[in-house]
Amino acid sequence: MQSFEVEVKSLLGSAERADEVRRAMWKADPTCALKSKNKQLNHYFAGGSLEKLAETITSYLKEEVRKKLGDLAMRGKNFSVRTRNKDGEVLVVVKASMDDTTSENGIARMEFEEKMPMTLEKLDSLVLYSGFTYQAKWSREREEYVCLGTNVTLDKNAGYGWLAEFERIVNDAALLEEARNDIRALMTKLDVEELPQDRLERMFAYYNKNWPEYYGT
Repeated sequence: MQSFEVEVKSLLGSAERADEVRRAMWKADPTCALKSKNKQLNHYFAGGSLEKLAETITSYLKEEVRKKLGDLAMRGKNFSVRTRNKDGEVLVVVKASMDDTTSENGIARMEFEEKMPMTLEKLDSLVLYSGFTYQAKWSREREEYVCLGTNVTLDKNAGYGWLAEFERIVNDAALLEEARNDIRALMTKLDVEELPQDRLERMFAYYNKNWPEYYGT
């Protein structure tokens, strides 16, 4: 079954502001707790085609997973491909926008994420073989919470400082607007401001030009 994600970002900046958000979550939802803490390397790619990528990695995917990737390629407005090392677990990730925002940082997106039995370097080589080129490499430390039914991550990103992401995942595109409203209601309760898409795109473009200065720091 295809899943859809609604994700809204907020730039926190300082560690002190991240602490304020943690306290606000615990106040709003006493059951809120740290679910996971991990370190990630994320490699973003540009160009290429999903059809070629699917063909290249098909031997590593189950049939239903291949179908899901094909469905995403047909239904998404545009897509972004990335590879990820999450505490030693290697994944291929594809996100396609369902609205007029971008696939890299959009609010409503279809998402494909699959664990791959190889190193990050090997997976990167398969993506590059499929006609993609490196766009940027990111490193971050991530904390994962669930607050009032919304997935909340606090990320310490090299280059951005602290960033909060609020996410809900639904299995029906008709539920996307309701999910958006739920997220924004929680952000209001936590006194967190949404990062405007135009500013987010400027930040993303700047990082893409300067990522070697930040990656791994």
